[in-house]
Amino acid sequence: MAFNIAIDGPAGAGKSTIAKRVAKELSYIYVDTGAMYRAMALYFLRKGIQPEDETAISAACDEITVSLSMEHGEQQVFLNGENVNSFIRTEEVGKITSAVSVYGKVRQKLTQLQRDLAEHTDLIMDGRDIGTCVLPKAQVKIYLTASVETRGKRRFLELQEKGAVCEMEQICEDIRGRDEQDMNRKISPLKQAEDAILIDSSEMTIDEVVDRILGIVEEKCR
Repeated sequence: MAFNIAIDGPAGAGKSTIAKRVAKELSYIYVDTGAMYRAMALYFLRKGIQPEDETAISAACDEITVSLSMEHGEQQVFLNGENVNSFIRTEEVGKITSAVSVYGKVRQKLTQLQRDLAEHTDLIMDGRDIGTCVLPKAQVKIYLTASVETRGKRRFLELQEKGAVCEMEQICEDIRGRDEQDMNRKISPLKQAEDAILIDSSEMTIDEVVDRILGIVEEKCR
């Protein structure tokens, strides 16, 4: 039986960074569900489809194929056969992702792919509704969060390193808006699963969070 770890939490909580580290330590497959949603959002953006146009978004889903592969230890995301890793991490794509991920057709398409993978593979998956909807039977569920200020500062430093011009206040405001959107959407809202363990990383280092999760997994495996 495959062993699954689900990590949920708000934008900027460090889910992907932590999940990658834990996956490497355990030799599990890491599945970045956010990247899969971002790939779909990129398609809508390129096609000029407005995120509020649910009818057009739903129809376009049938034109999209999203797949994953591991190359040199890194997950690669393919949109209709094109490697889009370098295009999906912009703020613009991020905003569209939050807007379109509320639609049933978008979630249905990716959820089935994710469940099929988890059924036969030891993996760690992160997102907004992994423990509550996608993998409700995951053996370990984590709800990873941090304060808006902490998440904003992390994002600000990340963008600065890439040479982007940005304002801390605006980034925090965007995060608050995304939290509001994710937590109040009708389909699969962001929330902590009843059996998930809460980890607030505001005052923790990456290593400390990784060690905490590895300890939880070890305890569960006993």
